[in-house]
Amino acid sequence: MITLKNIVLRRGSRVLLNQVSVNLNPGEKVGLVGRNGAGKSTLFALLNGSLHEDGGDFVIPRQWRMAQVAQNMPETEESATEFVLGGDTRLAELREQLKTLEQSDASYDDPEHGMAIAQVYTDLADAGDHDAGPRAQALILGLGFQSHELELPVNSFSGGWRMRLQLARALMCPSDLLLLDEPTNHLDLDALVWLEAWLKRYAGTMIVISHDREFLDAVTNVTLHIDNAQLVRYGGNYSAFETLQAQQMELQQAAFSKQQDKIAHLQKFIDRFKAKASKAKQAQSRVKALERMEKIAPILANAEFTFEFKEPTNLPNPMLAISDAAFGYETDEGQKIILRGVNRSVLAGQRIGILGANGQGKSTLVKTIARDMKALAGSVTEGKGLSIGYFAQQELDVLRTGENPLEHMIRLARDMGANSREPSREQDLRSYLGSFNFSGDMVKQAVGTMSGGEKARLVLAMIVWQRPNLLLLDEPTNHLDLATREALAMALNEFEGTVMLVSHDRALLRSVCDEFWLVGRGIVGPFDGDLDDYQRYLLDESKRLRELARDTQRSLEAEAAAAPTPVAAPVVVAPVAAVAAPSPAPAPEAAKPAVAQRDQRKLDAQARQQLAEKTRPLKRELEQIDQRMGSLSQQKADLEARLSTPLPPAEIAECGRQLKAATDGIEQLEERWLELTEQIEAMTAAA
Repeated sequence: MITLKNIVLRRGSRVLLNQVSVNLNPGEKVGLVGRNGAGKSTLFALLNGSLHEDGGDFVIPRQWRMAQVAQNMPETEESATEFVLGGDTRLAELREQLKTLEQSDASYDDPEHGMAIAQVYTDLADAGDHDAGPRAQALILGLGFQSHELELPVNSFSGGWRMRLQLARALMCPSDLLLLDEPTNHLDLDALVWLEAWLKRYAGTMIVISHDREFLDAVTNVTLHIDNAQLVRYGGNYSAFETLQAQQMELQQAAFSKQQDKIAHLQKFIDRFKAKASKAKQAQSRVKALERMEKIAPILANAEFTFEFKEPTNLPNPMLAISDAAFGYETDEGQKIILRGVNRSVLAGQRIGILGANGQGKSTLVKTIARDMKALAGSVTEGKGLSIGYFAQQELDVLRTGENPLEHMIRLARDMGANSREPSREQDLRSYLGSFNFSGDMVKQAVGTMSGGEKARLVLAMIVWQRPNLLLLDEPTNHLDLATREALAMALNEFEGTVMLVSHDRALLRSVCDEFWLVGRGIVGPFDGDLDDYQRYLLDESKRLRELARDTQRSLEAEAAAAPTPVAAPVVVAPVAAVAAPSPAPAPEAAKPAVAQRDQRKLDAQARQQLAEKTRPLKRELEQIDQRMGSLSQQKADLEARLSTPLPPAEIAECGRQLKAATDGIEQLEERWLELTEQIEAMTAAA
């Protein structure tokens, strides 16, 4: 049990926690919530031992192992798999011990040396050395990586993907206490769904800081709320906490009466948008989100931060029309097309959520609409007077770190010049920034010293200033706290223009979007369902891909029937994160002329014959590898069985050496098996 008794925590002269007491039981899943700056990260520092209490008593079981996501950007040429494996510190320590013992000058006939090696092998077996590699790769694939990226060096990935590897490394570490600080920031929706499922199975105690309310609802059963230097424990997930807090506020009638005007405005807003909702599943999902806002109206009305998008100066309809377009980018080898045959219109007032697995083209679609990229074919026709407000994932990186918010606004007002209807005097700009919580000296604070949330608020302030009529938002909530996310949802719902939203924040998608587009497998199409349907769709697609892999396996076995022993290739199952939209169905065979059908069948038969000839040597090698792997696997099993019985020290050491050789041999054969399989798959795809 973790016990905090009369704990006092300070940062400088500021008291963040004052005489707080709470107990956390083994196996509890705890959400730690509170406003930015309330002390959540400071409490984490106490839990992980990097900070000591200024008063009171803090007790955590000494034998507990702790795992936490490192916040530094990893810089290493290690492969992704090896880097994640390194998260299991116990396993790494034992492997290093074995290496040291095997390289020592001591004789294997020395009983003590042999016993030491035998003990390390036993400890390695207990630590799960036999399946550590597959477990690490399962974590990597689950977080959205592709199978061909497993052996790529860590430094070859962008910052967001390296932080995913840091998360996988933390999950790899066996632990009794798992501390997660904003684990969803660099994840897309598919990886987020996978992470939720993994954390639900986690057996230890978990404490998570997150501003994603649906994530907290899914993985926590206790909520700790930090407010006014106090720490209060609530039984239940974030929604339960929200409801209890709203009830408590309602009981405080004196404070509640001051909120009535704000609540009346909020109720008017809710009624307005409920009346607009149709019976479509997406709209009904939005109604439920509005009903939640109605239930917790006291909390929303008491929020420190709210803002609104100003009425657009005009609303072209349609906003834009995309016709027979191909989207992608130019490379040294030519054009790389990500999406083709795109035919979509965007109308005034639409609220569109863009779904799709990572790497399928969501950002490519948004960047092309935002004019950051050009269409490779077809046309993107903009309505007269279209004004785009674009929040890109990397938008925070393009802020000028040496400048302050006021300088950013002065430059923006100057660039807009005569086209802006907004006042641009310095005092007006200061007042405007104040409405986004940049008050006092903060308007002169260098952007480089600000938190991610403060930078995101500055970007939002600059977008609102431009009075756009089309908002393109690509993961806008990554650095926003819960209060700012609620404020963003309110502002987007009241915005009279059009919204196109890419986000892993399901609460935001539910409360804002009336319809969804699905991007995947090279196409963009409507998704007829809500987010619950989308999650079921991902599971169904994963099942479909497994069945497709089995069918492919059977096809390969049939083509190799002429070989002495058919190759029994393992089934390679794609992770859920690789799921994409279904491709258009081909034209029915019966619709083609009979002659054309015969010619096509003849060509298909020739192609199959050529493919069989090309792949036959590879399949023959696969067969040999399969036989060799079977032999080594049997040898490994026999050695493990022998090591489980009493043996002389010298024989234990010899068995250990043979077991290591067999394990290394299996790993090498598996790598070659994967190489050959990829070659065959590439030939099959190109045929």
